[in-house]
Amino acid sequence: MRTLGIILAGGNSKRMRELTKKRAIAAMPMAGSYRAIDFALSSMANSNINRVAVITQYSSRSLNEHLSSSKWWDFGRKQGGLFVFNPTITPDNREWYRGTADALAQNINFLCDCHEPYVVIAAGDGIYKVDYTKVLEEHIARDADITVICKDMPKDADVSRFGVVELDVDGRIVGFDEKPASTNLNTISCGIYVIRRRLLISLLEECIEMEWTDFVRDILMRQKNNKKIYAHKLESYWASINTAEAYFAANQDFLKPEVREWFFRTEPEVMTKVEDNPPAKYNPGAKVSNSLVAGGTIINSEVTNTLVFKNVFIGSGCIIRNSVIMNNVYIGDNCVLENCVVDSRNRIEAGSVFRGTPDHVEIVSGKGK
Repeated sequence: MRTLGIILAGGNSKRMRELTKKRAIAAMPMAGSYRAIDFALSSMANSNINRVAVITQYSSRSLNEHLSSSKWWDFGRKQGGLFVFNPTITPDNREWYRGTADALAQNINFLCDCHEPYVVIAAGDGIYKVDYTKVLEEHIARDADITVICKDMPKDADVSRFGVVELDVDGRIVGFDEKPASTNLNTISCGIYVIRRRLLISLLEECIEMEWTDFVRDILMRQKNNKKIYAHKLESYWASINTAEAYFAANQDFLKPEVREWFFRTEPEVMTKVEDNPPAKYNPGAKVSNSLVAGGTIINSEVTNTLVFKNVFIGSGCIIRNSVIMNNVYIGDNCVLENCVVDSRNRIEAGSVFRGTPDHVEIVSGKGK
């Protein structure tokens, strides 16, 4: 597949609260053993996209460590590779990335030096599996300038945190409304785009000249009447984890059999960096139901409807329900956690009680990583 992949993974959101104080959203732990960026990387690797650039910025140390080797996603070929681009101060530029278009524009030399005719641009906070080969085939058949992967949301869904698109009868995008306060439309952009490389370079050169910085506002919205921009409807699972509640809900979705079947037992696989941890250990007193438990974990208590990540210790007499426990957490005896997200490398003292609700999860935050 003669396509170049770019993942925009530098973002942060105040709506993630304490969870992204020390990590980018793309580095958020997911589904017990993964990071959010693994889903975008795996979709590209499984679509035979051999050259992928990850553009990082905010609190990138954890993400850079995760991306330290391309072998986990099989990008280490002679004709490809995994490239990580952080903001760089140069004689001509002393700015951090000021937006998505600016992040691409500051790395325009990478685009110019590549030879792939098409580019897939994806956000790093999406949880999904996509076959980009089929998207590109549709893009070419329509003679589209830009294809935007979109998703029809339920009629009663809150779409105010997404970009909403309006389509004509042929599937061409004729209107954009970024994070609308109210709308009667329910088709949203998933933040994934297919575009010809030379066209992207031309549009970025215009952004540089005009000092435009945002891909949606300054490229898609400005070009909707000049370029043929089409939607590709995604029928399978997709979630964005750009709020604490959305992150909690997406992890909880992995407790549903149909979601686990799609991601874990349906080809192609989702790949990630593998750690050599021992199997989870259930001591006397452990009672675990409808939960995902990763390796290196020791459980001595009741755990229900919960995702327990790697190297977690749960003491005796605890009640843990409807929660997400990230990596390397120690939970002392007789603790109660309900509707909580416990940040990585946290220590919860014996007898602690934390309770949230699905609409406002309790963040139990430590130093994190």
